Amino acid sequence: MANGDGPADADLKAAWERFCDRLKEAGTYAFKDANPPAPIHRADAFRFLTQNLGQAFDLALETKDPAFPQVHYFTTPTMKLGGDVSDFTYRQAWISGEHTYRLTGQRGTARWLNITVQGPKPDRIPGTDHPPLHEPFGDIPECNVLGSQLETDADGYFELIVGGEERPGNWLPTTPGSRKLFIREAFDAWGETPTPLTIERLGMKEPRPMATPGQMVDAFEWAGDFVTGLMAQWPEHSWMTSGGVCDPNQRNQFPADKSADTADDTKRGRMAAHMIWRLQPDEALVVEMDWHDGFWIFGMGGPFVGSMDFLHRPTSYTPARTRVDADGVVRLVLSHDDPGVHNWLDTQGFSDGNLTYRNLMSRNAATFRTKLVRRSELMAHLPADTAMVTPEERAAMLLERYRAIKLRFGI
Repeated sequence: MANGDGPADADLKAAWERFCDRLKEAGTYAFKDANPPAPIHRADAFRFLTQNLGQAFDLALETKDPAFPQVHYFTTPTMKLGGDVSDFTYRQAWISGEHTYRLTGQRGTARWLNITVQGPKPDRIPGTDHPPLHEPFGDIPECNVLGSQLETDADGYFELIVGGEERPGNWLPTTPGSRKLFIREAFDAWGETPTPLTIERLGMKEPRPMATPGQMVDAFEWAGDFVTGLMAQWPEHSWMTSGGVCDPNQRNQFPADKSADTADDTKRGRMAAHMIWRLQPDEALVVEMDWHDGFWIFGMGGPFVGSMDFLHRPTSYTPARTRVDADGVVRLVLSHDDPGVHNWLDTQGFSDGNLTYRNLMSRNAATFRTKLVRRSELMAHLPADTAMVTPEERAAMLLERYRAIKLRFGI
């Protein structure tokens, strides 16, 4: 049998070719102004694209039917999507307000868990003339529950009902426009364990139908929008729309308005700030934050704002893993090579990138200071009691990180 013998052949072939054209278009954004021309940056841009090509049809087709929901990790150590932060895991499940769901799991020891019902995706970000971020983002949080609010049994097992009539215990309401569950878990100390989750629609009795040509055509269209959107919109969309992101022309400093703290952020369960950095080969950047309570995370990202190689490199710090100086200041050092400072953030050889801050368990706005220095003069800009590590201690720290990250993802 040949192409054209089937009644759906023409539509499928045309949709596939449109997707391939969109994929070619997506690749052109690897060369945009926001991505430096250094070979390592160009290669990383294509890696960002190909990592997400690998999940495009998981999101567009395989998990898309809300009558047969699945929990999907959309970032992992080998798959980054713009805005993801080291020490988080990100999962989602497509749902519909027409159905009622049961989400079950056993609460792990991760310090923070947030499960949010996301509503319709508007044509414009509320209160602005800006379009929303590409799929699967851009929708509006409707309600959420934190891990600390979940009722569990003695072994940590819980059941959360999503949608349907209000009921006592673990329940999240939905609306006619509800379209997904957004699940984020954040880890502090190495060795904290994740919360395994599974979801089902109440009343599932029949197997999921096989995909139709029409659904496949729709999936090609969705996936094409996805791959072009992620390449086109990161990082420029955040520059345009986020109050917590510094002007890209003011590098190596956090914005004057240091915390994104809207009503939507409250439902997301976090405050945020973001710095764009640039380092020459002979430079280092000292980032200072006055210690405050809560659960905060610093995470490094590349020019497309995808997290850096957090499996193998020290690209993130949290309270449990950070050394605080005697004056009550957290000092982090960004540099291209290991200065022996405990709180070193590895640039992984990039000249440009992003440093993201999240505060999850208090509403204290952080106070940041930054200082760009010569790498050879770094120690003169740090307190005499700065915590240092030997090469052997750094190797042990990296191995501890490697094992802990693999535990989080079950790999």
